[in-house]
Amino acid sequence: MAPSQITQAGKLDASERARGWRTMKAVAPYLWPEGHGWVKQRVVLAMAFLVAAKVIAVLTPFLYKAAVDSLAGQARDETWLLGFGAIALTVAYGLARLMSVGFGELRDAVFVRVAQRALRALALETFQHIHALSLRYHITRKTGGLSRIVERGVKGVDFLLRFMLFSVGPLILELTLVTLIFAFLFDWRYALVVVGTIWTYVTYTFRVTEWRVAIRKKMNDADTAANQKAIDSLLNFETVKYFSAEKREAARYDASMERYEGAAVKTGQSLAALNAGQTLIITAGLVAVMVMAAMEVQAGTLTVGDFVMVQAYMIQITMPLSFLGTVYREIRQALVDMGEMFDLLHQPAEITDAPGAKPLAVSGGAIAFKGVDFAYSPERPILKGIDLAVAAGQKVALVGPSGSGKSTIGRLLFRFYEVTGGAISIDGQDVRDVTQESLHAAIGVVPQDTVLFNDTIRYNIAYGRAEATQEDIEAAARAAKIHDFVMSLPEGYDTQVGERGLKLSGGEKQRVGIARTLLKNPPILLLDEATSALDTQTERDIQESLDAMGRGRTVIVIAHRLSTIADADRIVVLEAGEIVEEGTHEALLARAGRYAAMWAAQSAEEAAEAAE
Repeated sequence: MAPSQITQAGKLDASERARGWRTMKAVAPYLWPEGHGWVKQRVVLAMAFLVAAKVIAVLTPFLYKAAVDSLAGQARDETWLLGFGAIALTVAYGLARLMSVGFGELRDAVFVRVAQRALRALALETFQHIHALSLRYHITRKTGGLSRIVERGVKGVDFLLRFMLFSVGPLILELTLVTLIFAFLFDWRYALVVVGTIWTYVTYTFRVTEWRVAIRKKMNDADTAANQKAIDSLLNFETVKYFSAEKREAARYDASMERYEGAAVKTGQSLAALNAGQTLIITAGLVAVMVMAAMEVQAGTLTVGDFVMVQAYMIQITMPLSFLGTVYREIRQALVDMGEMFDLLHQPAEITDAPGAKPLAVSGGAIAFKGVDFAYSPERPILKGIDLAVAAGQKVALVGPSGSGKSTIGRLLFRFYEVTGGAISIDGQDVRDVTQESLHAAIGVVPQDTVLFNDTIRYNIAYGRAEATQEDIEAAARAAKIHDFVMSLPEGYDTQVGERGLKLSGGEKQRVGIARTLLKNPPILLLDEATSALDTQTERDIQESLDAMGRGRTVIVIAHRLSTIADADRIVVLEAGEIVEEGTHEALLARAGRYAAMWAAQSAEEAAEAAE
């Protein structure tokens, strides 16, 4: 590696360094929280144990020297004033080493609760913040990427706490104490060699490590790309089979692994260069100090014990120094990982409760859209001045071609997004002025694509109401026409549904979703193509359950199959984000407009299917 490469790689970007400091400052409140005196006491006690361990570790070579001098017959008068012999000094040396290790373990035992509490609090805050972010944010980010950011960030905090506080800090303290001992007990030349060795070692280590970080980043990027391709391919297992693309997928994966292999080779070779340089610097410093000590022993100005003590100190400081490159690199990586997590924490939530927001008070469930405009992006308006009133207890159906804005109306009502114009109210209360928690509790949603947790059928149905009993769960399952199917399974309600519910068919997942909403028992229902995944007979059965559930409630039905909403109190036809027709089924057919044309087309399709 050319010197210019090391120099260039060794120059840290100022913004990156500033980001690292901001990250460390962001972690500090978790270690020194307000109103938690026991946490601060543990931190102080752990620091006291740390200092005690290092002080004893630095003084231990004195006992070693005294024991050697006693055995060599070179003990000085002050040593004998203590009344110790060689054996007693050796025992004292062993006890000192034991105490040094013991105080270190006590430090870890005291601090571990503080560290784990900090990690738990940070992970919980991040998890809650992710849930507080808007749907817009989540559909533009990969869920796997978010989980990796949190996972790496928490691990980064854990590493920083363990190594920054208990490796780098103690190392600096120990190096300072040893340098001072060399300066005062011997002379400035020893201290100069020690300082020069440490400075050369640290400078070389940091610069080469910076060079290696760039290589390691390429390796990690290649690893991430390979992992992403592998997971994406496995998630699309059936699609790969449909198109006989196994070789194509293997080639894509191998191409990423080839890039990873090249970067990994460079990483290994650069590590060898780092280790060789570190060994050369440390050995040169060790030999220089020991040669100086040996010359003074021969001259009679130092004892054999002094020579041994010098060696003990040099070995004592070289052992932690040997890990400095790894620790520095990992701290750098930890700061990057933590920075990503704190960037996520600083990501503003698009949908927030207004100051002083009150819980939604549902008296009947009347819904009003007044001049509602909405656009996911300014250049692509979705809704244009929608005026829609749904009376309490009324069933209103929204129909229209794909892209007309039907599902967007449901998302705005649930407040996944904010309207860009106009207002939405429930019983006269603007949804922006009530708490999101109360709004979500008042609305039951059965989506077109029901996604289930990778847990049991019981858990997924009970998700609608956490305190529900087994009888409540079974009643909801019967209403959704899925109880008999569940009981036919070997494990019944304890059957695992698999990731995203993939062990169940589309219709079975939909019925579990319907049962979950039935159990929630909300005053307002939003059915977004709720029976789209069901066969005709099951759809008719469940439609009866949905109709029964809707009695006495306000219901908005988003439908594609018009036969399912013919009994609606009012049907609203949307096209290009505008209401083009509305009325009852009979009135709209009599008008012979857009709805009548859609009805005729669907009737012809159903007749053709029946004829086949």
